Amino acid sequence: MFIKTEDNKSLFVEVQGNLTSSKTIVFLNGLSQSTIAWGFVVPYFALDFKIVLLDFIFQGDSDKTGEVRDFDQHAKDVISVIDALKIDKAYFVGLSYGSIVAQHIGVNYTNRIEKLILLSTFAHKTPYYEAIELSWRRALDFGGYSLMLDVMLPFVLSNSYFAQPIIPIEIMKSARKDLVDATSLHKLMDATHARKDYRENLKSITAATLVIHGRQDTLFSVDLGKAVADNIPDSEFVIIENAGHTLNLEGVEFVVELIMKFIN
Repeated sequence: MFIKTEDNKSLFVEVQGNLTSSKTIVFLNGLSQSTIAWGFVVPYFALDFKIVLLDFIFQGDSDKTGEVRDFDQHAKDVISVIDALKIDKAYFVGLSYGSIVAQHIGVNYTNRIEKLILLSTFAHKTPYYEAIELSWRRALDFGGYSLMLDVMLPFVLSNSYFAQPIIPIEIMKSARKDLVDATSLHKLMDATHARKDYRENLKSITAATLVIHGRQDTLFSVDLGKAVADNIPDSEFVIIENAGHTLNLEGVEFVVELIMKFIN
């Protein structure tokens, strides 16, 4: 289905799981992902939760028109979705780009959150991260998303994943290259590039928060995730040893177990 934002953009939304449940869990995508990316995760929650999946503006099947959207606007868009679905409060699970949106929901709409789960997250940048970000932007400019994927995957998938891939790398590349519009991806990346240090803002989050990080995450170091947890008053920080950045693909059973334990 499609749900309109306040500025009349169309957001693609899927509602799955137990539609009569009083508990709702919202999953928020990584940068170049779509709702499909949660396919290994959602079955674990389908019995007990109403599940809401959505593509941000410039992602997947959502609207790709207009100017760059900052994370406050993305957060407002997500609230538009749960308002339209008549959901008062929800559990929010965000990965990477989606975790940043979830941070802004935590700051701006903390009364709409049951609990907050941030996967592979960061609130400030390091020179190393900025160098990676620049390499992705240059790859996108000169070779499109296909070249960007070649550059990106070693940063978002761990050495362990390359050794034993759940989805073979070449199949993943082939499947994803047609799902992402380069112009739209640029706009999402522009939002990340423009975002200022958010650590001080995180101190206003009152929702109980779980931060999960992969030890082998080379895009966002463990220290970046720890800094997020350190600045959210009621938070827990957990490291998954043999996982990288894409925690909705790597270490799924560990991630699900941690989320279930935290929620319950």
